[in-house]
Amino acid sequence: MEKYIYELKMKVRDYECDLQGIVNNANYQHYLEHTRHEFLISAGADFAKLHTEGIDPVVARISMAFKTPLKSGDEFVCKLYMRKEGIKYVFYQDIFRASDGKVSLKGVVETVCVVNGRLTDSSLFDTLFAPYLQEE
Repeated sequence: MEKYIYELKMKVRDYECDLQGIVNNANYQHYLEHTRHEFLISAGADFAKLHTEGIDPVVARISMAFKTPLKSGDEFVCKLYMRKEGIKYVFYQDIFRASDGKVSLKGVVETVCVVNGRLTDSSLFDTLFAPYLQEE
């Protein structure tokens, strides 16, 4: 069973939907990214400040499995947990529709750290994420 360490509630806005009246697939990536950024803030890091210091956590790969579509006005919660695999931090992010708890999306986001333009293992993130990492 997943052991979520962070969750963020959001609501679908009209302009995020496509002609079928459901959330356009690209917007789910925005939901996942916003949740990771808010998680960083809750863990004590500021994404924009890190960039000014030459530290850039970047996405290396994303996998998204679409399950139950969200529609305009739907409230939902994006939950995450994470693991470290080599130099990657892997975020397991799931989106649930609030009205009935149905899974809307299951996502896996692999991130790496670039410091001053070079791919590296980040001691800053190792320390920052230590309390949140899950064993396999």
